[in-house]
Amino acid sequence: MSQNPEEKHYVTYGSQQNSDCGCGCALSPESVKITGCRFALNIMDDRYISIILGALQKTDTSKIWQDTGRLSTVYRGKQIHVEDAVKACFVNAFTEGVHMTMEMTFSRGCPGDVNADVTLAEDDVLQNEPRIKDIHFPADCKIALYPMGIQNYMEHIATVVNHAIDLGIYDRSTHYCTVLKADVHDLFSYFDYVNTYCSEHFSHYVFEVTLSVNSPTKE
Repeated sequence: MSQNPEEKHYVTYGSQQNSDCGCGCALSPESVKITGCRFALNIMDDRYISIILGALQKTDTSKIWQDTGRLSTVYRGKQIHVEDAVKACFVNAFTEGVHMTMEMTFSRGCPGDVNADVTLAEDDVLQNEPRIKDIHFPADCKIALYPMGIQNYMEHIATVVNHAIDLGIYDRSTHYCTVLKADVHDLFSYFDYVNTYCSEHFSHYVFEVTLSVNSPTKE
């Protein structure tokens, strides 16, 4: 006796007809304000559990929404507070002599976004910066920017990369990414520039960042 195949529930990203889908609703004015960052810390050390959990616990997330799962952590909220928390988590995880990377995906304006799972603080007072501002260390970085829905996207990418050259943090361009080298504070200041530029010029963008410290690899 044959059985009916199990019913499949397909997603409808960007569809305005399916308002109950949970992820495919039209953007509202509030959701347009949401900056999100999904990131993963990778610690090449036997103490990776304590380092990762310790960094997350030290980071003040009172002005953003957060969720940590098996694969990664996501922060959502006002751009300035999301950046503050992500930066603090990376700095809090830094351990002298321990090779560590952080993979980050910043995004804003996704047509599949919703108003849920977010904290939009009313003020711009940073919760973490005062505690980490005097901690300095060099980091390697690669970035890739993806402006969505525009024809002249390469011109905007060039603008962003040229700004890194002007700042003196540019190392080189290579296949599918741009490589930067700088103090951790200079890099995150640049990330803020990129996110601000993108929010002013694009309705939707994705900004991929990888940070690395204490790598044993010699270039």
